[in-house]
Amino acid sequence: MATSISEVMTRDPVTASSETPVVEVARIMRDRDIGPVVVVDGGSVRGIVTDRDIVLRGVAEGKDLTAVTVAEVCSGDVEAVSPDDTVESAVRRMQAADVRRLPVLDGERVVGIVSMGDLAVEEALPASAIADISAASPNN
Repeated sequence: MATSISEVMTRDPVTASSETPVVEVARIMRDRDIGPVVVVDGGSVRGIVTDRDIVLRGVAEGKDLTAVTVAEVCSGDVEAVSPDDTVESAVRRMQAADVRRLPVLDGERVVGIVSMGDLAVEEALPASAIADISAASPNN
């Protein structure tokens, strides 16, 4: 069983500037077959945007996705972990914040992303924790 985040994280996650048009981020998600994109400004994490964020905060609101920036639809106030953090601490952080994914930061630099799925595959996330996090309110 993995013990550190560096062992389970997805390395080099896709990032986008907060000023990137939503339609461009959606195309990146489609072309790379990914769900989350980490939103950064000046090297600092500003948020995470998922396909669900785009649908709920963009499409469902009738916004022009060619004009709306990713900053307008992303989830902010992002919890993050370090590559050296333990898997257990990431699980606790996900549970406490009711989030499904955490960017992995080395200082201010984004070096990875770890998801509830990554932790479940590693059997580091107990079934009860998966249920708790999955029951969290949307877009957290």
